[in-house]
Amino acid sequence: MESNHVLDDVSATFPTGVSVGILGLNGAGKSTLLRVIGGAEPPDRGSVYKDVRVSWPIAFGGGLHASLTGRENTRFIARVYGESPAKFERFAEEFTELGRYFDMPLRTYSTGMRSRLAFAASMACNFDCYLVDEVTATGDKRFSSRYRQAFKERLKAASIIMVSHNSQTIRQFCTVGAIIHGGKLKMFGTLDQALAAYNQITM
Repeated sequence: MESNHVLDDVSATFPTGVSVGILGLNGAGKSTLLRVIGGAEPPDRGSVYKDVRVSWPIAFGGGLHASLTGRENTRFIARVYGESPAKFERFAEEFTELGRYFDMPLRTYSTGMRSRLAFAASMACNFDCYLVDEVTATGDKRFSSRYRQAFKERLKAASIIMVSHNSQTIRQFCTVGAIIHGGKLKMFGTLDQALAAYNQITM
């Protein structure tokens, strides 16, 4: 069977304290790249080195356990990341507004409810850099608005690595750009340079 290299010999350095937007067409490997950076998916070869506290991809639910309740999941994640379990739990319970479901197993949750808990867990941790997949930033209108507000508060003291195929979204949050195309990742000195190069790909 012929192999498909989504990321082929990718090597890049992401500057500390700078928000980087990575543009790419659908299927280019943007989400895969974020999972590799965040440690949710190991690379076939090579290594990822981090000297700051980096989040898992926001809203990624791979670390949540279906047999545990929302409350138990949040306390477990808090201990793993060295956070106060009580503070973490309180934030998640208020932010998700899951009501009685917060004390029910995740296997009883809808997809939207799981996303709320995953968002809350991401926001409850004080990371230096947040990994953001634009595709996962969904939810009902009211919750989406609350999430964006919480996210903007976090960005006052943190940076992001965001993947998207939408140049307007990248402009809103990022100051430096990169493109993933044909299995390769190319970093650019400015966001405008990255956007101009991406426009050439999409024409």
